[in-house]
Amino acid sequence: MDRMLYVAMSGAKQTMLAQASNSNNMANANTTGFRADLASFRSMPVYGAGEPTRVYAMAERPGVDTTSGAISATGRDLDVAIKDDGWIAVQAKDGSEAYTRAGNLRIEDGGILTTGSGLPVLGNGGPVAIPPAEKVAIGKDGTISIQGIGQTASTLTVLDRIKLVKIDSGALVKGTDGLMRRTDGVSAEPDATVNLVSGALETSNVSAVDSMVNMITLARQYEAQIKMMKTAEDIDSASTQLLSLSS
Repeated sequence: MDRMLYVAMSGAKQTMLAQASNSNNMANANTTGFRADLASFRSMPVYGAGEPTRVYAMAERPGVDTTSGAISATGRDLDVAIKDDGWIAVQAKDGSEAYTRAGNLRIEDGGILTTGSGLPVLGNGGPVAIPPAEKVAIGKDGTISIQGIGQTASTLTVLDRIKLVKIDSGALVKGTDGLMRRTDGVSAEPDATVNLVSGALETSNVSAVDSMVNMITLARQYEAQIKMMKTAEDIDSASTQLLSLSS
């Protein structure tokens, strides 16, 4: 009986973990450049003294869905979307190099170019600093040009170039801060084949409909585990009653 209860209890717990991951995806369905977390269940034998006699489910996150989201035009000069594969290199809060697809850039106080969440965007030599200017333009290869104050629109000065990288999805891991990093911890080299679309943003790749269906499925799986625990309790009560009568 305790084995049946254990299997049902662990199944309910793992279903809750999968539900939490799915809920996080749903919450970020409208987050610019968000990449959905994948979740799956794996059968694991219960090891201990003697031969394994039970199998329980274990929820795990095998990786991140790296498929591209839709590109939506905004017309804003500092909005950029990556076309096809690639990542924008940023400086994470711990100082390490990380990668994102969120191209809703802005200029912070002091002229530092950051993402919408305030992370410095990396250029050829580190964070990009932009002096006061009439206009800032970002080319499809990440080149940042400015029109200085008092200068004509035809006078553009090349300032820096956003570090764009391309990394195999198997060599990436997603951190708790939502940023992607290389699994080996090494900074990626710039890749000139990565192209940007200026004046546009990439949407999240989360399908709200699929996430909703998944949420309902997980809820039903959780209810099944709870019913199994209740059945174990009923069987235990019936057994106790029989033993009382026989004594």
